[in-house]
Amino acid sequence: MFETKRLLVREWLPKQDAEQAFEIYSDPEVMRFIGNGSTVESVEVQQANLQGLIEVYAKRKNGTGSWAIVTRSSSEIVGAVILKQLPDNQGQPTQDYEVGWHLKQSAWGKGYATEAGRAAIEYGFKLLKLPVIYAVVRPENTASRRVTERLGMVPMGRSRKYYGVELDLFKLDAENWAER
Repeated sequence: MFETKRLLVREWLPKQDAEQAFEIYSDPEVMRFIGNGSTVESVEVQQANLQGLIEVYAKRKNGTGSWAIVTRSSSEIVGAVILKQLPDNQGQPTQDYEVGWHLKQSAWGKGYATEAGRAAIEYGFKLLKLPVIYAVVRPENTASRRVTERLGMVPMGRSRKYYGVELDLFKLDAENWAER
């Protein structure tokens, strides 16, 4: 999909990546701020989840998705970066797009979320021609809040517009990105 100095961001390969993805999504600390916090219970379920993600985004045909973040140095999957349509409170896609990231604990604090997030934003603005990209963060997730700041995203306050829960909303306009 795209790459940075330290990272490759690529499509998930369900059979090949299921074990490494399971390491991320079976960790209660990682899942604390994702969805309803439920962890994945097996490698087989994780493989099916990855296959489902690929199919969902393929049907949308809009260039969005959830992709594996892989280190160039070790080819290790350290997380996922997401660029997708935000869902409304009933789970239906809106016309608003979000950038997001999920990293395994051993990858926290190394700048991978910022690096992958920046690349995903650039992809969204340059290739998909999105005018605005949002991020939504649980208020208590201070690490992700800091990533949005490093990405130059503007805090918009709390919102209940997406996912049916109150989240901190951040915004970045294509015009502001181009000026950086």
